[in-house]
Parts: sequence; structure tokens; C-alpha cells
Amino acid sequence: MSRSLEPRIATDADFEPIGTLIARAFLSDTETVDFERHRPLFEPERAHVIDDAGVPVATGAVRTRDLTVPGAVVPAAHVTGVAVASTHRRRGLLSSIMTTQLNAVREQGSEPIAVLWASEGAIYGRYGYGLASWAVGYDVDVRETAVPGGLPASARLRQAVPKEAVAELAGVLDRIRPDAPGLSSRSTKKWEFMTADAPSGRHGMSAENAVLYEHDGRVDGYARYRTQGGWGSNGPTGTVQVTEVVSATPEAHAALWRYLLSIDLARKVTYRFGAVDDPLPHMVTNPDGLGASLSPALWVRIVDVPGALAARRYAVPVDVVIEVSDERLAGNAGRWRLVGDTESASCQASDAEPDLSLDVAELGSVYLGGVSLTTLAATGLVTEHTTGAVPTVSAAFGWRRAPSALEIF
Repeated sequence: MSRSLEPRIATDADFEPIGTLIARAFLSDTETVDFERHRPLFEPERAHVIDDAGVPVATGAVRTRDLTVPGAVVPAAHVTGVAVASTHRRRGLLSSIMTTQLNAVREQGSEPIAVLWASEGAIYGRYGYGLASWAVGYDVDVRETAVPGGLPASARLRQAVPKEAVAELAGVLDRIRPDAPGLSSRSTKKWEFMTADAPSGRHGMSAENAVLYEHDGRVDGYARYRTQGGWGSNGPTGTVQVTEVVSATPEAHAALWRYLLSIDLARKVTYRFGAVDDPLPHMVTNPDGLGASLSPALWVRIVDVPGALAARRYAVPVDVVIEVSDERLAGNAGRWRLVGDTESASCQASDAEPDLSLDVAELGSVYLGGVSLTTLAATGLVTEHTTGAVPTVSAAFGWRRAPSALEIF
């Protein structure tokens, strides 16, 4: 690669050119993109860009946020805005951006993991990312299923405009986030961005609505959603597009879904970010009516093996030596003794013989507790050296809740 095609750190002046590059890479109409809406989230010092003749042709950025992992909340580099101009594909620019970014995160030292959503799943495994969680999508025919029951006497549902109820929405999310692997922190700027509800982001749907579940005067849950009316030869054909459902109690969860599946004139309800262990299929009268589907969600990259493994907690006690390979971050490669349980954990370099060995991508896959080490071993991606190590360590890396993510960042 020539010197002119080396990554550099972005500046404030790069914001719109980078935005144009990303919009084109994701096949968006650059004339309709509201670039200024995204500006408050731009962290130029954490973005890299490659120029050709003064024009950005490759980029990748990090957002500074925390991520809940089993038993803890840790700083995590939230990778976003990765793009290469179609005129500059297959020239090593993506590898250069991703490698530079990983090294920058490691050198910064405070984030033991990076996390992203993959627009194309075949790309990021080569950089040490492992698929760590799944999302359940729902395409519900509301004539085929429902949530039975009614509201408790001490509860009510209240309509709200999301941007006018940010404090209440954030309060619910902050209550559940410490015990919900896969959820990311949201700053005030992030909440403002998510609830700004610019017309350019509605894509033919209504302005965003919110419904809050209150019990004894306290907000225990909320749902954000949009609607779209329609009529056919057999009557109404309206759609409800759910943005997110967040609940702190089972009663709130049931009440919110009961409401969403019974909005007048709606015949279809869609949602993209269901958790794989969501109780909804067991709450409805007919689970087939949910039209459930599964898709990849979060990919995790371990940037600092001992830091990452010591940061999370373990479902059952574990004392194991793990041999990790990592082609891109040499400091991760080696043997590590992990000792941990539900209360504490430590991870140190070790000269002992390994109990099992795996690549850093597989370690990222199991990190959030949503992918079984036993499953990966069955594919040949994990090698067991001590008999019984795989099921024992697999149980330790599991968790009481499956990881889930509420947003693409």
C-alpha cells in the first residue's frame, strides 16, 4: 500500500465527507441523509480515515460506551461506520482500517473488548470478531395470536412522545441494564439522537409513539413504536413497527405486548430486536402467529484477553488454563489461567499445560454467554486437552440471561 493510502485520525472537518462515504457504501441517497443529526455522536479522535487525492475512501469509527456482560458492566469500543468506497475495494484498505483501529483500542487501554453489528457476516471473523448473540425478529399476524389477560388494578398504560419522556425511558433502561448482557449505555446525546424523530428517518411510517407501563405510580416498562395505516378489500391492513420494548417486571412485559398486539386497525406487528430467551412465545395464545426468525446480532472482539476474562463473572466456579491464538494482537496470544465464579474473577499468564485451546474469535463468541463452548467444540473450533474441560468451561461461560441488543449502533 502506498504512503498516501495509510490511515490517519479524523478531524472535525472530516465529518461530512466521511458521512457521504458511509452513506454511499450503504446504498443510501446522500441527498436525503440528515448528516447534522449524527454530528453530536461523532468522535473524530476515535475515527480513522484513508484518503486518496484528498477524498476519504475508507473509514471506521468507535463510539465510547459501556456494555453489560455477564455479572458486570465494562467499557467497550462500539465499532461503527466501517466503509470502503466501491472504487477502492480489494486493495487492503479495510484490513488497514480494522488493524489500526484494534491497535488504537488496545493502546488506549481502558476497553478490553470491541463490539459491532456486521452488515455482512463474512467480513469480521478475519479480524478476530466472534458472533456472540442473536436477535429474534417477529412478523406478527395479530389475527392469529394475542396475549391474554388484563392490567392489574394498580397499573395503567400511558401514551407519551418519546423525546418528551426521555427521563422516564432512561430510568427504566438504567434499572435493567446492569443485569442484561448485550445492552449498551446511552448518553444524553444518544437519547436525544434516538428520540429526535426526524421525518427523514420515518420511511413512510408515523411519528414515533411511546406507551409507558406504570405500577403504583412508577414506570416499570415502555415500548416505542411507529404505525402505518392501510386498507384492503378485506378491511384495515395497518402495521405497527416496534422500535424497542423494555420492561423491568414480567407484568410490564406482558402488558406492553398485549397492547402492541391489540392496537385498533393494525393487522401486522413487526419487531427486530427480541431476545432469544424472551418469554413472549410462551405468553401468547399461538406462538406460530409470531412469525419468529433468527438473525445474527452482536459480534465481540477480545482486545485484552486477561482484562476481558477478569472483567466478567462466571455461572459456576472455573479454574482453567486456556491457550489463545490471535494473529492480529500478539499480546493476546498465549496461555492464560482463568479463575472465577459469580462474585469475582482473575486471569493471569501461565506456563501450565492448557486445558483447552481456541482462537480469539471463538473466545469472543462465548464471552457474552450466548454461544455455547460445547457447540463450538463440536465444529472443531475448540480443542480439548483435558478430558471434561469443554463442558465444565462451557457451563461457566453461560449465564442466567441470554445476551440481547436493543439497537444497531
